[in-house]
Amino acid sequence: MDDLPEIVTPPPGPKGQEIIDKDSRFIATTTKTSPVAVYKAKGALVWGVDGNRYLDFTSGIGVTNTGHCHPKVVKAVQDQAAELMHFAGTDFYYAIQANLAQRLTEIAPGKGAKKVFYTNSGAESVEAAIKLSRWSSQRKRFLAFVGAFHGRTIGALSLTASKVVQRERFVPTMPGASHVPFAYCYRCPYKMEYPSCDIWCAKIIEEVYFQQLVPPAEVAALFMEPVQGEGGYIVPPSDWVSEIRAICDRHGILMVDDEVQAGFGRTGTWFGIEHHGVEADIYCMAKGMGSGLPIGCIVFREDLDWRVQGAHSNTYGGNLVASAAAMATIEAIEEEDMVGNSARMGAHLHKRLLELQEEHDEIGDVRGLGLMQATEFVKDRRTKERAIDLRDKVTVEAYKRGLIMLPCGKNSMRYIPPLVIKEHQVDAAVEIIDESLKAAKK
Repeated sequence: MDDLPEIVTPPPGPKGQEIIDKDSRFIATTTKTSPVAVYKAKGALVWGVDGNRYLDFTSGIGVTNTGHCHPKVVKAVQDQAAELMHFAGTDFYYAIQANLAQRLTEIAPGKGAKKVFYTNSGAESVEAAIKLSRWSSQRKRFLAFVGAFHGRTIGALSLTASKVVQRERFVPTMPGASHVPFAYCYRCPYKMEYPSCDIWCAKIIEEVYFQQLVPPAEVAALFMEPVQGEGGYIVPPSDWVSEIRAICDRHGILMVDDEVQAGFGRTGTWFGIEHHGVEADIYCMAKGMGSGLPIGCIVFREDLDWRVQGAHSNTYGGNLVASAAAMATIEAIEEEDMVGNSARMGAHLHKRLLELQEEHDEIGDVRGLGLMQATEFVKDRRTKERAIDLRDKVTVEAYKRGLIMLPCGKNSMRYIPPLVIKEHQVDAAVEIIDESLKAAKK
């Protein structure tokens, strides 16, 4: 079938290697994962420069939720680019930006009045939330979680606690940020078991941290992901999230929900926090918002607004072309029921991964919501010793067979195909994962 992988040249291939060599010579070291050089994409497929066709289970790191080059988004971008590409929406006015803001406030959780500030990335959205929280609360401290990823700019990095390499040599970061353990039930930091633990990892905030380390009256905001992304696709219990919300309410702390990776239908709801039945005060968005064009935002309670010109601004936020892409993205998601497909295909993918777990003892845990799924690889299910090398080998074996995937956490693999993925494509991907695991174990 022409919507499934096909490998005609072992990757990277000669043309691909030329690109990789030039990239290595002229582009700074970042986070390259696989030697796959691509030149076009459509839906859930990407084509390599040497003729290979790959199934994309990365969505450009959770960006192309509507599928690569969705025709509605492409047309919106082309039409807007032909008319007007930029005119600083922070200083002047245009309809697409205002219309998009209205739609964003409508789809964001919560019925109260909201406002939008546009950014260009997830990290910039987090930076905006940091500033808004400080401004509106007149407090200076922040709480975040071990395993969190909120970005790599210095303010966002102060909240990030996913991997040491992300923080090494960058101190001092922004002062005032404290971290507490996340509800990582598969590897409980307190060696307890849910639900008999009585969600101690939430209650410890008030019983220990607020008593001995962090004065709650000085905390502006608590930042959390509804599903920890880079940290390992960790899904917390909903009663833990509810308790975190209650703690914030008791102490006048703003709750910031980082939906950069979990938003725009990824988890089978518009936003990941909807699975937990609570509302945040500020939502950080980006990635899937523009279907490939760089755009992000924060959506926040209207009463938190700066209301002073110059307190915060930027040049490119809400760029016309990016705004047109975001508006078309929302429309395409609604018109094609991509949120529903995410829930249905996510359930199917989860079921298939559980079946895979039965065949491979090295899969210690299967977790996720919607099309935000992961498996955690271990050497021994009893000890849960991390199988990092095996996970990395599976990545290599998979792209050799036409499936592109990304790792997350220390020893987990994330599965985040576009929300337009079809059932037979999910099945094909799982078969490749199975084959790749067998090859990696040899």
